[in-house]
Amino acid sequence: MKFWTAVVIAATLLVGILAGGATIIGLMAPVAGAAEPAVVATDPELVRWAFASAAGAAALSALAAGYAVAQVGTAAVGALAEKPELFGRMLILVGLAEGIAIYGLIVAVLIFNRVG
Repeated sequence: MKFWTAVVIAATLLVGILAGGATIIGLMAPVAGAAEPAVVATDPELVRWAFASAAGAAALSALAAGYAVAQVGTAAVGALAEKPELFGRMLILVGLAEGIAIYGLIVAVLIFNRVG
């Protein structure tokens, strides 16, 4: 099970790296000193890949967060059954597991910003 968690996290990071490398494939705006047309036409194929990448980043991170919350939540319930005073600590751990989904949403928003 830990293997698939690592695969999902690696895939999310790969999508983020590919989104960060968008300057190589021409998603960034032209240099400020250059003459810019009033409307910049975006290649439909590029937009299609951007939407697919953003959806993949959000979906994979949501799956990873769900798996992490399931694992941490199960352990938290077991620990709370024995020591109820650990509630605050367990709540923080579950919140950290949910942060994975937020990272995926941030990557998706960054991809959309690059496309325009």
